[in-house]
Amino acid sequence: MDKLFENRKALVIGGTGGIGREVALGLAALGADLVVHGGSSKEKLEEVITSARDLGTTADGFLRQIKSSADAEFMFRGYSGTYTLGRHRGHPDILVCAFGPFVRRSLGRMDGQTWRDMTDLNLNFPGICISACLPHMKEKNWGRILLFGGTNTDTIRGFKTTAAYSAAKTALGVLVKSAALEGGPMGVTCNLLCPGLTDTENTPAKLAAYNRRKSPPGGVLTAPEVAQAALDILSNPIYNGAIISADRGLLL
Repeated sequence: MDKLFENRKALVIGGTGGIGREVALGLAALGADLVVHGGSSKEKLEEVITSARDLGTTADGFLRQIKSSADAEFMFRGYSGTYTLGRHRGHPDILVCAFGPFVRRSLGRMDGQTWRDMTDLNLNFPGICISACLPHMKEKNWGRILLFGGTNTDTIRGFKTTAAYSAAKTALGVLVKSAALEGGPMGVTCNLLCPGLTDTENTPAKLAAYNRRKSPPGGVLTAPEVAQAALDILSNPIYNGAIISADRGLLL
């Protein structure tokens, strides 16, 4: 396989399960030196690191439960702790943020804390990550950033049960277009991939049934399918500032 990302450092936030794991291993297969973030499972982290090393690249990682956007500052700006990217590992050439908590609740039942959490974790957190990485990518005249939106958050729509989550994910479009505008002249791309309904090993049975019921012909997406779309975007610099749906034409 072509080692397209050889000598490039890739950080995958949320890289120990689901789509994030598949993207992390895909980057490793393309030669990237991998840094994997996981939440709380040492076993899952070690499995991804071992699998990446088996593909012939260097890999390590760290665990940190992301509870607020302040955790992004910990990762990149040398706050006290056992692992900080800026101080110990260097800033990444490739940033993939495959993290973002989901809440399904009608608009009238959203409380203040839900609104704050959805905005902070799905918008502020990736925004801080990009602000930390972009200057270093510009200095190198090369960089790749990929964020994940939600289903049907490629444009402004109404949502009956996911307004807070979907509003934050839709706003990521402004973030990626702004990063592309700033970084594009220096060879930095930033894009947003909005997958359709996707089953992973962490999908609860009730949600999996909903996904099957709502998915268009072709069925529910799988993590490897979405990861392949992500790798295609990261591999091709023609994509910059793009908001890309990968959902088989689904419209909820």
